[in-house]
Amino acid sequence: MRPLILPALLALLAAGAVALPEARAELVLVDGQVALRQAEVPTPTRGMSMRGVEERFGAPETRSAAVGQPPITRWDYPGFSVYFEHDRVLHTVVRGS
Repeated sequence: MRPLILPALLALLAAGAVALPEARAELVLVDGQVALRQAEVPTPTRGMSMRGVEERFGAPETRSAAVGQPPITRWDYPGFSVYFEHDRVLHTVVRGS
């Protein structure tokens, strides 16, 4: 049963079911247990515009085309990815080192 905990938590976070308003945290595995740790990477905040993100963080390494309805776009930066709904930040995901 334990091996299902991490995928379940990741799915809930990705779906937005677990809200972390303005929190910068990342999931880590410590002794087989999932824990949250303060992310040390500065990231865009929810609601920022695409223009604001690019002004503050520069051009992304890659830009993925919008998919679905509403359109969701992903920009990849070193260390994190930003997901936009239309032109506003929906989520930022910090990638582990």
